[in-house]
Amino acid sequence: MTETKHFYQTFQPTHYNVFIDINRATKQISGTSTITGDAKEATISVHEKYMTISSVKADGADVPFTLDDKAEGIHIDLGHTGETTVEIAYTAPLTDSMMGIYPSYYEVDGVKKQIIGTQFETTAARQAFPCVDEPEAKATFDLAIKYDEQPGETILSNMPEIKTENGVHYFDTTKKMSSYLIAFAFGDLQKKLTTTKSGVQVGVFATKAHQPKELDFALDIAKRSIEFYEDFYQTPYPLPHSWQLALPDFSAGAMENWGLVTYREAYLLLDEDNTALDMKQRVATVIAHELAHQWFGDLVTMKWWDDLWLNESFANMMEYVAIDAIEPDWHIWETFQSSDVPMALQRDATDGVQSVHVQVEDPAEIDAIFDSAIVYAKGARMLVMARALVGDDALRQGLKAYFEAHQYNNAKGADLWAALGDASGKDVGTIMNSWLEQPGYPVVSASVVDGQLTLTQKQFFVGEGQDQGRLWQIPLNSNYDAAPAIFKDTTVTLGDYATLRQAAGEPFRVNVGNNSHFIVKYDQTLLNDILDHVDDLDPISQLQLLQDLRLLADGRQISYADVVPLLPRFANSHSTLVAVALYRIAGNLRKFVTPDSAEEKTLRAFYDQLSAAQVTRLGWTAQAGESMDDTLTRPYILSAALYAQNAQAMADAHQLFEANQANLAGLSADVRVFVLRNEVKNYGSADLFNQLLDAYRQSADASYKADIAAAITSTTDSALIAKLIEAFEDADTVKPQDLRAWYRGVLSNDAGEQAAWDWLRNDWDWLEKTVGGDMEFTTYITVTTGVFHTPERFAEFKAFFEPKINTPGLTREIKMDTKVIDSRVALIEAEKDAVNAAVAKVAK
Repeated sequence: MTETKHFYQTFQPTHYNVFIDINRATKQISGTSTITGDAKEATISVHEKYMTISSVKADGADVPFTLDDKAEGIHIDLGHTGETTVEIAYTAPLTDSMMGIYPSYYEVDGVKKQIIGTQFETTAARQAFPCVDEPEAKATFDLAIKYDEQPGETILSNMPEIKTENGVHYFDTTKKMSSYLIAFAFGDLQKKLTTTKSGVQVGVFATKAHQPKELDFALDIAKRSIEFYEDFYQTPYPLPHSWQLALPDFSAGAMENWGLVTYREAYLLLDEDNTALDMKQRVATVIAHELAHQWFGDLVTMKWWDDLWLNESFANMMEYVAIDAIEPDWHIWETFQSSDVPMALQRDATDGVQSVHVQVEDPAEIDAIFDSAIVYAKGARMLVMARALVGDDALRQGLKAYFEAHQYNNAKGADLWAALGDASGKDVGTIMNSWLEQPGYPVVSASVVDGQLTLTQKQFFVGEGQDQGRLWQIPLNSNYDAAPAIFKDTTVTLGDYATLRQAAGEPFRVNVGNNSHFIVKYDQTLLNDILDHVDDLDPISQLQLLQDLRLLADGRQISYADVVPLLPRFANSHSTLVAVALYRIAGNLRKFVTPDSAEEKTLRAFYDQLSAAQVTRLGWTAQAGESMDDTLTRPYILSAALYAQNAQAMADAHQLFEANQANLAGLSADVRVFVLRNEVKNYGSADLFNQLLDAYRQSADASYKADIAAAITSTTDSALIAKLIEAFEDADTVKPQDLRAWYRGVLSNDAGEQAAWDWLRNDWDWLEKTVGGDMEFTTYITVTTGVFHTPERFAEFKAFFEPKINTPGLTREIKMDTKVIDSRVALIEAEKDAVNAAVAKVAK
């Protein structure tokens, strides 16, 4: 059903008194939601889902009501408009869907335990208590929670607890806020606390399955992030505390509930003594992202879900701004360039992709707009462009004004552009709306035409695309002064190329810094000039060059066969950025070969050629004083050497395994996954497989568990693959939150692809029932798409998913991914002979 009329139009709450009684033993919730507000119509609507409503009173008297399951609500006949207080008594089930109020399961010393937590975004607060469950319906909340309490348990919520009476825990009145940001949790928890310079209490909470030291890193990052944001935003943190809670079962990565941020354990807790640097950076940016939301998203909230980008794009940019400020040695913007940027460019090149700002009404479709490549990564790139346009002083001034104007209320994208425009004196809105409202992005072609340096812009597609003549206002960021600051026409001529080149003294380039959301196609004259001076380019520029060539090859504007000979000249770079871009192209080449073929043997030799010198330089163990780039590059190099079946690399990994067999968790986390995977693939046995599977079940270390999962899903033993598939539906082994990673691991394993694909098709109903209410559900389709590249698999994909194309929340993903596989298959069929010939020529 399309929810065209928002419930807020009928009833505008100002305050809630919510009492909830939760019984873990019976898995039942009962409660009362008392809502004071302004009835705009005589019949008002309030959201509820999966509830049994026992009574509805208005101003103390029973009133008639009707349930509307399609609209997920109750329609209440007041008979009048104006100020009213509605009291709704209800019961509801406690489910295992990881939405609403739900249990998380874990073990301590072999004893099974559970804690209760919440996840209300986007529309699941209505599963916990009747409410007007829309972002615009901001109100204050008084929460009172009762539960089957055991000695020593802790209960947390958005605000501090103010009293306990008769087993009921009462919490202080919240600030004016949206329902989806309410949160609470209880169970047997440990904690670590600190206080910011301004007096905000910061805490990290986790189950006692973890070592206390695993809370330290997050506590430090959270404290310093809040201090940074208070300064950068020039707006105080608005609540007395900021709790960070790790939940053992959590569908998303983290959730920005105001004052009680919830996280998947892997993205909050870590052992600083043995966690890979890139994982530390990942955890830090997740924490900084959620804390950025405490202002941008919580204090000021989007008016409706179509402006979701306003929350997520901004937090995605600010996580990098914050971590760059508090850990400058990490050069975290390089991670943005190597992860968010290519993800956005790849996804945004498929015709049919959503725009950053997207119209949405149906609750089932709201979850589907959480496209991380667009709403998070592309949106963040847009804001990086805006930041570059206005500068940090104007950005901070504009944000301060934005918060002052809209605090405790709602805003639209136009409000942000207006604030930044006023602060900078620039027409930010007009420039940014060309990126916000249009899907896709341009390729800027730079050519020497009749001696004149000429630029054109046209929408770039990977696969078939319908050119609608879209134009963007492109911040060009050229190194030649003749180029306009903003390129908004189809074509522009910059002048006589020879004259410009001589005056500049360096090759012509645009998008210097790679901050604008477009790619560049240089003609051969300009490209050769750049390649002749490639060693003069900084790592971001080298990454950008390789990245643009890869996308142009994906889009059939150049051939992968022409890119292959360029790769060796980048192979010995000491920059992680260059390694990321290089091995992403090399990874794509693997789709042009058939497993165990002569062509794959040649490709492995090419991988060996690319990686050999770096393996010798870096080795398997970190050296004293090595650079951060070396630490982050080593995994790419070792992975390449093992794919190459380099005998020395395989033997070295085996030796490391044998030396650490008594304590595999103690292997250096920087290389552990490669050691374990090498052992399973090349020296494996059923005993080793079972040993690792047992270790997976028993460990609470998320990093170690992820390494084990990546290793055992790479087995080539069909009997063990069958055992893995069995584990998919055993929640005591594979938690539903982790299932997608296991599925991806088996599917991307040549020996396991068929078994994983059969499981998905045969057990789709089970999967939908288990994780179907989760905004991550569509990514099972995306993961499958990332692996498939043959005509046979494409036909099977269409046969299975096309009948599901009208399923709410799946439509766009199925349409998009059908195009992605179609274009990949066509590319491979057209170019595989030329690509493999090019590899063979270079690998000699």
